[in-house]
Amino acid sequence: MPPVYSQTQLLIIGGGPGGYVAALRAAQLGIQTTLIEGAQLGGTCLNIGCIPSKALIHAADAYAQAAEQAQGRSVLGIRSGEITLDLATTLAWKAGIVSKLTTGVAALLKKHGVQLIQAWAEIVDGKTVEIRTAASDQAPQRIQCAHLLLAAGSQELALPSLPFGAGQGRVVSSTEALSFAEVPRELVVVGAGYIGLELGTAWRKLGAQVTVVEAQDCILPAYDAELVRPVAQSLARLGIKTLLSHRVEGLNADGTALSVRDPQGQLVELSADKILVAVGRRPRIEGWGLERLMLDMAGRAVKVDAHCRTSMKDVWAIGDLVGEPLLAHRAMAQGEMVAELIAGKKRRFEPVSIPAVCFTDPEIVLAGHTPASAQALAAAQGFKLLQAQFPFAANGRALSLESPEGFVRVLARADNHLILGWQAVGAAVSELAAAFGLSLEMGARLEDVAHTIHAHPTLGEAVQEACLRALGQALHV
Repeated sequence: MPPVYSQTQLLIIGGGPGGYVAALRAAQLGIQTTLIEGAQLGGTCLNIGCIPSKALIHAADAYAQAAEQAQGRSVLGIRSGEITLDLATTLAWKAGIVSKLTTGVAALLKKHGVQLIQAWAEIVDGKTVEIRTAASDQAPQRIQCAHLLLAAGSQELALPSLPFGAGQGRVVSSTEALSFAEVPRELVVVGAGYIGLELGTAWRKLGAQVTVVEAQDCILPAYDAELVRPVAQSLARLGIKTLLSHRVEGLNADGTALSVRDPQGQLVELSADKILVAVGRRPRIEGWGLERLMLDMAGRAVKVDAHCRTSMKDVWAIGDLVGEPLLAHRAMAQGEMVAELIAGKKRRFEPVSIPAVCFTDPEIVLAGHTPASAQALAAAQGFKLLQAQFPFAANGRALSLESPEGFVRVLARADNHLILGWQAVGAAVSELAAAFGLSLEMGARLEDVAHTIHAHPTLGEAVQEACLRALGQALHV
């Protein structure tokens, strides 16, 4: 049966944050747009990543706080009775948030006139995509386009020795770990990156015994030791066991425990109801015909230029598909830019800063240069580096929130005081990411932030105080 063809100006494969934002912006600019999504709108972030994980973390924090009150350990003098957890209700609430957001995305696409096709896409060539359906008695549908935007996202990395589903479903990815039918009695987390620690901490607060296994000699290996220290202290306080420099071997003979090798080479078995493998993600490049385009690649990622153009004319790629950093807000910014480029506007994707947040306990946020990269830049360009930090222990708002741990750190040039980077660790510091990013994108100097009046009492005062300290003008420390 010959295929049925239709036409569109812009065809987008993938309805995650990058894809749907690109579709909305393109439609606003008058571009005829078709968006193909085989699973749920919102992609990994809205459905099985950023949003549901933060909902679970919030629920776990609320439960843990109530449990402390029930045990008479609240320093606020609050006491309450027996605390129970109805996990089914918790998960239903979480699912409701996801549903509300994905329904909202669908409504926005409809409002702006984007054609949404809920099906799987198979690339035929750089101008043609076939829609895969289960019905064998229907003619295949093919869509031809002037511009093709690839936004297929990423997928969890599995370990060859520990495939997902092994041990009769005992080995899970982060997707399954968001929706356990019951709180595991013993949860082993493989990988001490942000995904493993976020979910491991949440389930610990909900009552699981949690052990984290990491092949490297520290948790959160991508972050400097000073930032990580409060998180490590929190893990110990919560009773989460961390096994560093331990190599995973696989399941034991009967599939009921994880076998790991300690630093001395001894084999250790860790019993577990569930084993969460959280060792990272990789671009989703298989299973939808991408190889037919024969694009230039950067490892397992699609190679793009500063405009998100691939090596094939009028074929674009954004988000996790083009490699690190795998962040939803980066994909959104790229999607918006591509839509504007197709509409004839002049844009480049060269951000000074893409903030990154770990929603651990406490949270970590980074923007711009780290101490290591700033030192390297200073050495290469011949300038001296200023570095200063302000502790939340000296911040009134942090103390009133029972969260004195952590600090805000600023990095700047010593010669002209241009701010190069920010880091912070502490409760709710994710909300400082906007201030960090804005100062970097606007080319702010220490004086710009230090002499801006910050509301009192707020956590944001620590941002101002860090700059004052870098200038030798600290007031509260």
